[in-house]
Amino acid sequence: MKNRIIKISILILAALIFLLVPPLQRAVEQAFFILSMVNVNAVKEYILSFGIWAPVVSFFLMVFQSIAAPLPAFVITFANAALFGWVKGAILSWSSAMAGAALCFYIAKFYGRDAVEKLTSRFALESVDVFFEKYGKYAVLVARLLPFVSFDIVSYAAGLTTMDFWSFFIATGIGQLPATIVYSYVGGMLTGSVKTFVFGLMILFALSIIIFVAKKIWQEKNNNKYLY
Repeated sequence: MKNRIIKISILILAALIFLLVPPLQRAVEQAFFILSMVNVNAVKEYILSFGIWAPVVSFFLMVFQSIAAPLPAFVITFANAALFGWVKGAILSWSSAMAGAALCFYIAKFYGRDAVEKLTSRFALESVDVFFEKYGKYAVLVARLLPFVSFDIVSYAAGLTTMDFWSFFIATGIGQLPATIVYSYVGGMLTGSVKTFVFGLMILFALSIIIFVAKKIWQEKNNNKYLY
């Protein structure tokens, strides 16, 4: 009963803050609109408009898109690379994505499946459920290496399992790092055919990792079979 009161109180407080602070409403609506455009230049201009606060805004923008699945994260990663350089941009993108992943994980743990379905969709969540059933403890790591699997929905789905936070956090950190580095490195020149080429490379890289992980899983199952 006490936990239920706390959960409801937090939601009411968040709703009141949003409704009673018009500048916050406008900021959220503008951020949602900018990200939904999937336009790197628009995101760059938006972040740059905050001056010295640009890195902070970028950090919270990444966290915001994590909660509001399935807004794209890669446009923020590209924008960060173009604005802050690929090394600093990668650090900013990776750390903010990790913060967003942790928040999604705990939202799912705290509020449960019904709340997660409202934030995402039942269909999306069920598709990720199958993914978790297939890959088990490797699911988060594999999902992070796939550019076409929703980062945010995987975080929510992991929070609904019995997986502990640190296992989830470490797998996310390791899995997210290659994509962040590659996206950041080429972020300043991703246009047209170059963008398609890089996405192709990322998919090839992801498939190579999946084959490696699948081989490990197969070997592990065979080893366990021979033990019994």
